[in-house]
Amino acid sequence: MFRGMKRALSACMALCLLLGVTACGNVQKENQVKEQEEKKIQIGMSFDSFVIERWQRDRDIFVSVAKELGAEVNVQNANGDVEEQKKQIDYFIQKGMDVIVIICIDSDSLKDSVEKAQEAGIRILSYDRLIVDAQVDLYISFDNAMVGTMMAEALIDEGLAGGKVVMIGGSPTDNNVPMVEGAFREVMKENQVSILDAVHAEGWKAEEAANYIYEHPSVIAETDAIMCGNDDLATQAVRALAEKRKAGDILVVGQDADLAACQRIVEGTQVMTVYKPVEKLAARAAEAAVALARDEEIAGADVKMIENGAFTVPYIGLEPVRVDKSNIDEVIIGSGFHLKEDVYLNVPGQMP
Repeated sequence: MFRGMKRALSACMALCLLLGVTACGNVQKENQVKEQEEKKIQIGMSFDSFVIERWQRDRDIFVSVAKELGAEVNVQNANGDVEEQKKQIDYFIQKGMDVIVIICIDSDSLKDSVEKAQEAGIRILSYDRLIVDAQVDLYISFDNAMVGTMMAEALIDEGLAGGKVVMIGGSPTDNNVPMVEGAFREVMKENQVSILDAVHAEGWKAEEAANYIYEHPSVIAETDAIMCGNDDLATQAVRALAEKRKAGDILVVGQDADLAACQRIVEGTQVMTVYKPVEKLAARAAEAAVALARDEEIAGADVKMIENGAFTVPYIGLEPVRVDKSNIDEVIIGSGFHLKEDVYLNVPGQMP
């Protein structure tokens, strides 16, 4: 009987030991999972707004790629308010983000915010729009000078040489605007094109393009072409021209390859747009943000340096693509950026 009790006691002790080991193993696994979650890279992303069509694409692709790379992204929308964007950056600093990605509203107003973030050990990625006079860790965008050149050359190819043009640019606080316009002006000068007027839409408000056309009938009557800072502005410009029965008579160019712009190109009321493969930009930016969080070097043949006023900062500039009737099927539809039935919605008889 004593031997039986001894065996039972031994078995009981073994079972307890086994259960204890299992419990310890479970706790250890739970701790490991918790530790991995705590170590997950945290990225804050502050957008100017989502008024411009393309920003939603940028956001979705960036978040998706960052997630695949093991990062979490907190997206905030400043709705065009500079002070709100500063508050968002402060919030990201308080949350201890590893990287803050900024699509700035005002290129000149975020120097102090950037400095504050970097003092907290947070890396800064300036997305699409350059933050000036601040030592950002990376600026990634498209080649804005090339955008301006493409817009200008498209007009020259349509016979604008020696003619007259009006420039309706984007927000004057967007550092990309002078880069685009500077390159555009150079081509105009080379081809003896007179710039009748040059104005800017505060906060990229598209209705400003229509307002200009309504309020300056004598200038519009004299012009041969209108350079619009983006396709949102072009949409409003063409609508206003249509009311005056001038849509298609006055050459119009824009950028971003919005669906409405692509429709106008096949309809004949817009000459061209500039396609920016945002999937490449957003994916490259997400990869770079994760690398910055890991203190890895941002390497690659596409990495250059650019002056932003007070500093020389790393810069990645992707090439945009000029889109007109000759290549819209290949570039826009072929890439899946827009569907063929959507692009040709208003001209079904011309659908290839």
